[in-house]
Amino acid sequence: MSAPAPAAAPVPSPSAVPPSAAPGAGRPVTLPLAELHASLADPLLDAMTFLNEVTTRYPQAVSFAPGRPYEGFFEPEDVPAYLDAYLDHLAATGLDRDAIRTTLFQYGPTKGVINDLVARTLAHDENLAVAPGALVLTVGAQEGMLLTLRALCAGPDDVLLVSSPCYVGVTGAARLLDLTTVPVPEGPDGGPDPAAVRAAAREVRAAGRRPRALYVVPDFANPSGTSMPLPARARLLETAAAEDLLVIEDNPYGFFARDAGERPTLKALDRDRRVVYLGSFAKTCFPGARLGYVVADQEVAGPGGRRTLLADELAKLKSMTTVNTPALSQAVIGGMLLTHDCRLRAANAPATAHYAAAMDRLLAELELRFPAAERARLGLSWNVPEGGFFAVLTVAFAADDAAMERCAREFGVLWTPMAPFYPAGGGERRLRLSISSLTPDRIAEGVGRLADFLRAETARAAAR
Repeated sequence: MSAPAPAAAPVPSPSAVPPSAAPGAGRPVTLPLAELHASLADPLLDAMTFLNEVTTRYPQAVSFAPGRPYEGFFEPEDVPAYLDAYLDHLAATGLDRDAIRTTLFQYGPTKGVINDLVARTLAHDENLAVAPGALVLTVGAQEGMLLTLRALCAGPDDVLLVSSPCYVGVTGAARLLDLTTVPVPEGPDGGPDPAAVRAAAREVRAAGRRPRALYVVPDFANPSGTSMPLPARARLLETAAAEDLLVIEDNPYGFFARDAGERPTLKALDRDRRVVYLGSFAKTCFPGARLGYVVADQEVAGPGGRRTLLADELAKLKSMTTVNTPALSQAVIGGMLLTHDCRLRAANAPATAHYAAAMDRLLAELELRFPAAERARLGLSWNVPEGGFFAVLTVAFAADDAAMERCAREFGVLWTPMAPFYPAGGGERRLRLSISSLTPDRIAEGVGRLADFLRAETARAAAR
């Protein structure tokens, strides 16, 4: 008979293990930045983080930095009112209480819940005939960019052309996805120059790669504030067709045009479904909802003759990222659309007038503070946007992060350096001013402070 097995030693509970005996004790993990994704070391990501931090450090400064909407049009009690409007709408369509509960509280369709209301709004405001199934509702336009770039760019040889200067959100998204971007300079009339687009596409193709798409903001672009005239839009679409490029049109600011309807979107001019359209409710409704959308009505041919829309393919990608866009955000925005009969241009008329007056005040104050002779002496100039949120100053010194922080600390005003908006370098002596979150009187105060800084900084640079 064998001897009984010795009793197993009791296993100490984790709390009973002395700290000195724990694996790796005293040696916290350190992750070398070089072993993380290369985008984390990209100055592009640091630039926006720095801007957010410096804004927090100088809360009393007049801030021309953010492109956030003016809060005077927001009222907290509107949110439950819009939600109630949407609930009433669901009930009117015949949904019972259980179905309404499911719509609000559960995971929803990946492509979205309020697609029909968004399609009606696009028909009214942009003259776009969009089937609800061609829409994907996204967590802000930024998610729409990521999904679109991931779907369109199949491999390392696919290249994204971007207008330069360019919104950092799309170049940042491309960096996260390890996509190559090639800048196309803006033309004299605003927007990417069609001849430069053609040259860039052919240069990419000659290098053995595929120019896949062009990203552009045709209306009041961030950061330059420029807009494309109608003839330039037609030429750009012709160039895209000739070079077999898709066009990714981003339109966050087009609703705030004084000449509404006179310059249709590229998507409205699109006759062969070459344009993928990115929209957002951040400016036309409010950014806290974090709601955007993609119009992706391009047909996709699959194996065995299967046909889908690009929107269906984007939904597959979305199901592996945010799964679905929050139903509560969609419900509130849906209620806002219903409240205004799915006509956001009319609903935004007061905001459009406010932003137009603010831009006029900015330009008038710059003219007042800097007569032509002094502008010439200081090497100072600025563009004259027709609307939107942004204007750009060209100065005689390096308008970098250090200069911006000196301006905030010593003069109490903030702005945005332009260099990060140039993918291939440039813009070192340019700065962006945003009027969107300020009243006209606050703009006048800020320009006065900025004028003192510009004179002092120009003298400082000349004395070196």
